[in-house]
Parts: sequence; C-alpha cells; structure tokens
Amino acid sequence: MYALVEFKGRQYKAEKGALLKVDKIDAEPGSKLDIDSVLLLSRGENEADITVGTPYVAGARVSAVVESHAKDKKIIVFKYKPKKDYRRKQGHRQQYSIIKIEDIAGA
Repeated sequence: MYALVEFKGRQYKAEKGALLKVDKIDAEPGSKLDIDSVLLLSRGENEADITVGTPYVAGARVSAVVESHAKDKKIIVFKYKPKKDYRRKQGHRQQYSIIKIEDIAGA
C-alpha cells in the first residue's frame, strides 16, 4: 500500500515505514503530523485497487512522525561574466526534516 501526497508544494511517494526527506518543518522531533492532501491511493497491485483524487482523495490521510532535522551538503553558487572582472561566490546549505510514515488511512 502506498500513497502519493503533496506536502509543502512537493509530491512524495509515502509507504508505511518509509523515511521521507522534506523541507524543514517547524515541529519538534517526535511530534505527530497528519497529511490530508493525498493525490493517489494504491491498496494493492491491480489497477482496480488505485484511487486517483480530483485533485485529492476524499477521506484519505497519511500519519507521520518527525524524526530529526539536519542540513544538506553545501552547494556553491558561482556567477561570473567573462572579460568583465565580475565574479560572485556564495554557498548555501538547505535545511530539511526527516519524517517517518506511520500509517496510511484511506476512504
């Protein structure tokens, strides 16, 4: 059983017990989280077991727990213009949260 969910403007495939790396959430580690914006719900292997929402599946819900918060590896943003002595170097580390999917409840 899996569900495609929309969370903070991005789409994720959520399976029971899976860990998802999402943009940083303002919640303490260990706190519970419910996601109601389920786009697709699959209950089995057959196509008859798939429910597609318009845009969301009514009554479907994904429960998750915030595991931890961290920073991603550093990326370097470097801009330059040739022959003009223009160079700008900037680094960035994106913050993210790890959430664990506990349950998928469907209608």
